[in-house]
Parts: sequence; C-alpha cells; structure tokens
Amino acid sequence: MYDYLIKNAKLFNRGLDPVVEDIAVKDKKIIARGLNIDETRARKVIDGSGKWVMPGLFDIHTHYDLELELAPGLPESTRHGTTSVVIANCSLGLAFGAQREDGADPIVDCYARVENIPKSVLKNCADNVNWDNPKDYLNHLEGLNLGPNVVTLLPHSMLRIQTMGFKGSISRDPSCDEIDAMRVILNDAMNQGYVGLSTDALPFHYLSNQPNTHKTIPTQFAKYEELKLLLEVVREKEGLWQATPPKDSVIETLKTFLLTSGRFHGKALKTTLVAALDVHNNFKLLRLARLLSKVLNSKYIDGKFYLQALGARFKVYADGPIMPLAEEIPELRMLNELDLEDREGRLKLINNAKFAHAFIEMWMKGKEGLGLSTIKRALNLEDYAFNREMEDMFIEACPQAYWQGLSFNDVYMRIMAFKAQDCPDNMTPAEKAFISEDFEHIRTEGEFVLQMLRSFDTDLKWSTVSANRDLKTVRELLMDPLLLPGFNDSGAHLTNMAFYDGNLRSLQLAMQGGDRDVSYLVKRLTLDAAEVFGVDGGTLDIGAMADIILVDPVSLASYDSEANVQRVARREFGHEQLVNRSDAVVPMVMIAGQVAWQNCEFSKDLGKTKMGQVLRAVNSQAYLAQQAATSYKENGLQDKKEAMSA
Repeated sequence: MYDYLIKNAKLFNRGLDPVVEDIAVKDKKIIARGLNIDETRARKVIDGSGKWVMPGLFDIHTHYDLELELAPGLPESTRHGTTSVVIANCSLGLAFGAQREDGADPIVDCYARVENIPKSVLKNCADNVNWDNPKDYLNHLEGLNLGPNVVTLLPHSMLRIQTMGFKGSISRDPSCDEIDAMRVILNDAMNQGYVGLSTDALPFHYLSNQPNTHKTIPTQFAKYEELKLLLEVVREKEGLWQATPPKDSVIETLKTFLLTSGRFHGKALKTTLVAALDVHNNFKLLRLARLLSKVLNSKYIDGKFYLQALGARFKVYADGPIMPLAEEIPELRMLNELDLEDREGRLKLINNAKFAHAFIEMWMKGKEGLGLSTIKRALNLEDYAFNREMEDMFIEACPQAYWQGLSFNDVYMRIMAFKAQDCPDNMTPAEKAFISEDFEHIRTEGEFVLQMLRSFDTDLKWSTVSANRDLKTVRELLMDPLLLPGFNDSGAHLTNMAFYDGNLRSLQLAMQGGDRDVSYLVKRLTLDAAEVFGVDGGTLDIGAMADIILVDPVSLASYDSEANVQRVARREFGHEQLVNRSDAVVPMVMIAGQVAWQNCEFSKDLGKTKMGQVLRAVNSQAYLAQQAATSYKENGLQDKKEAMSA
C-alpha cells in the first residue's frame, strides 16, 4: 500500500524537461514514479491533473529563530510551498540560548531593531530558553513539532558574545585565546551539523539597549583577521559563509570577499551574500554587485560566490518612522532608537527645535540649491537606499481616513492648496479643520513630513518600493546562474515586509519563458539551494524524502501578490504581522510524506506533530552517524561498525 498517490501532474525535477507522471509516497519517502500507477494500492489519491508537481521550495534567508519557539509549523511559509528554511542569518540566532549576563539580554538587544520584532515577543522567547550551547540547540530543534525542515547557521554575533561577553563584543578586539575559543566552538558546531557561519555588515543593524543604541551588532566590530581565521574552519569543513557587504568601501568589500577564493586560499569557500537588489536610488550598486560576482567566480579567482536574489519588488511598509531603511539615516535612526511603544519619547524628540531643524535639513538635502548632494540626486547616485521622494510614499492606513491610498505628495498638495484658499472639491469640513489645527505652519515638504510623524506616529502606515521596481530586471536576476534565488527574509520585520510568497513570485516571472525557464528556476529554488547549503533535499527522485508541492499554473499566472498583502493578528505573538495570501496557487504541500496544507486549509497536524527535520550538513560527523544508524536499522546489520562500512 502507498500512503499517497499523486496522479497526472506535470513533474519538474532537477531542471529536466517536465513530464506528466504519478508519484507514490510511503513511510515519508517517494517510492515510485511513472505513468498509470495503480491507484487501488493507495490509501489516498491526490488528483494533480492540470497542476505542476515539484520538490518543496527552499527559503534560503529567514529569521524564523524566534517563531520556531512559538509556532514551529511556520504556517505563513508553509502555505506558499516552502518546505525548508535557513535560520540564524545575519549573525543572529539562538545557538547559545538566552546569553543573559550583567544586565544584557542579547536576544532582545540584537533582534528588536535589526528585525523590527517587538520586545515583548523577544522577551517571551528568551524567558523560555533552556539550552546554552549549539549541540543542545540542535537537539531542541529536533524535539519541536516542525512544519518545514530547518537548516541552521552558527551566528557570529552570538559567538562573539559567548566568548567575549556582551560588553566586550562591542567594545574591543578579541584576544588570541578568544579567537581560538571561537574556532573550537565553530568546529564543534559544524561537526554537529551546522552548515556554516553567518556574519553581517549592513548599515541598518543597530542594538536596541541603552546606552548602546548608537552601536551596531557585535559581528560588525570584527576585523578582517578575525573573519579570516574563523572562515578557515568553515573552508576546511566545506561549509558555507553567509554575509552582507560593507557599504562604504569598494576596496574593503573586494578584500573581504576574496576569502571565497580557492586560488588564494587553497580551497574555494562557498559564500552567499545578501542581496542582489536593483536599488532605485543608486543604479551603480547592482552593477557593482554583479561585477563582483563575475570576478569572484572567474577561473582566475576560483570562488564559489552566490548573491541572493528576491523575486519581488522590494516594498517596505513603515509604522510612522519605524522601518528598516530608516536606520541608515541619522535623523530617522534617532526616532528608531526609542522603543516601539515609546510614543511619548518620539514626540518629545520631534518637538525638540534642534532635532526638527536637522530633520528638515536632511529631508531637503539634494532637493534644492546647488551642490554635490544635488548633483548626486540628479544622477541617481544617492548615499541612502530610501530616496525621500514623497511621490513614492503611499499611505496604507491613517486616522484621517480620507488620506488613505494617497501619496505623501498628494496630501502635501492638498494642504498647500487649502492654505492658498484653493480647496479641492472633495475636501470635507473635518479635513479642513484638521489641516487648520495641525498643518497651518507648513511651508516645505520637510516640515510636512515631520508634522505627519508628529500628528500620527505609528498610527500612520505607509509604504515605498526602494528596489526591484522593474520586474524585467528582477526576472533577469533570478535567471542569472551566478546568483541564487530564494531570499525572502521570512520571519523578520513583522509589520514592515511580506515576502513569504517570494518563491511563488519568482516562478510567476519564470513562466514568461515557458516550461524550460520554469524547470530551470524550480531547480534553483530546490536542488541548487540544497547543494549550496550542503544538505539533503530538493529532488523528486525515488528514495528522496517526500517534500512535495502542487502548484496551479493558471492561478499562479493571475496571482497579484501585493494586492494580497494583509495585516493579521498573530495569536502566537500577541502582535500584528504583514502576510501574503496565495491560497489557490498552491493546492497541496506535503512535508516528509505528511500533508501540511491542502485545498486552502492547514492540516490539523501542522505544528501539532513533527513533519520536518533539522537538515544537518551532509559532511558533518552528526549526519554521517545519523546515516549509519539509519542503515543499521533498515538493513538489520549486526553492529554499528558494519553499518558504517555499509
């Protein structure tokens, strides 16, 4: 008997030409494929007619470390066909437990601003941590009722805190003994199945605890020599380095990422970098990133360098001044340094005359007068990812309901028209009264934006697209063999981003090239991702784990992701979250031979029983021992020595 039989679906596997086949599943694995498999032998038959069947998709960049503790079924990714997720990115994770010491609370202090997660959610997680080392953390993950499979990196910020203490990790260089200790911990972790090391250098990533709100997270204090010595361990273990680029120095960036080189370092180091984005405000950045990728992967350098790609417009939502892009601009950063709940503190800062002057000056920089900043803005070569263009800032929700759906510039023009006694015909008495009370003093757009924040704070929800505006360019990036699609940033920025369906958006763009392009991209989102991260998975081969999804190509073709972004209350968090709803696009998701999602509903078992597993690095000691134990059990061998030989 088969547990499941999927009939008559078009099968995409390994980048080969798709074929219509049946797939039989038993005991978590694919045990047969072909035409006209006898359905009377199956306990349950799933009709795949007119559907695509493919391996479950990989999300190669998530921050699900916290959500796994609260909702291990990861429903917001599962519903979109994701069956494997990579955690502990950007140097942050839970491998060492809570690490609370001397008043520091690293989980809260590091995650709150970097990933825009409320401190109440973070504290609840930290309070329930009961492990303090990487080995026990993997065992803890194995004990959760996982939905998708989990692949984990060792987070460098937490590694520094573990060996140097929190204060030391952000105030000094490590000693030789401390670097040796980090190397030993990293080596042991990779033996246990961690796939590599994650570091970070993005200019958006600041701490949230006083008096350190002006400092970035610990990994950003590491110098080249520290990284080089740690990455020697990763290279030797044939693991992976996940990183983000330094922003301000092309020379330092090149020097750092030459660590991928096999020609200079004896063996190529797999390196994956966040991210290949077409930044609207600076056309040069993407060109430099792609040039870097070509150089590092050339035969002269012999690197294994993979820029991660997002299959969507990079649309960021803001709660008043709170959004990831704000951290790059000093005046906006000051507002983000205060706790999310500290509305009074932000109002006090906004009403400070010195701050108000600096804010308005920042907002108008490059928009008036002559000077270098004006030239750079005209040439689309600005320093910041956020372009401060009011025509690109759209109001999603606002206490003044008649402004919802308008751009900031639309509202500004309405106010200026009112002040000039040339009111729009649709301006209500209530709107006139509100403008008279709050916006009478407005003269410039800088004053207007500051007053919007003063009047509404986080009750004002707005959005902007800072990168990937041209979907033709996005498609080109996804199809580039030197890049790696699958970056979705799931689990982070609860009310600021919604890319949980990013892989589906990628497949939608691939459809423009027909089945051949779809097949290529399916391979990139499955098998290639598994191979880059050094874990099992990503195929529909006989004997493979039955991580399988069905996709409805008709629904996918007409799917409008941004029209299906919703703000929902997540009971697990006690907080709202931006999510996507692609329900009809993915009729079925199976993880390890268990149906997790079908016909727009979650299985009653998702999050209640274990489906996925921790995917350990295939060259780790723990993985090899696990395989030997499986062989011993399945083949009835007499002893473990015989099993290892087998």
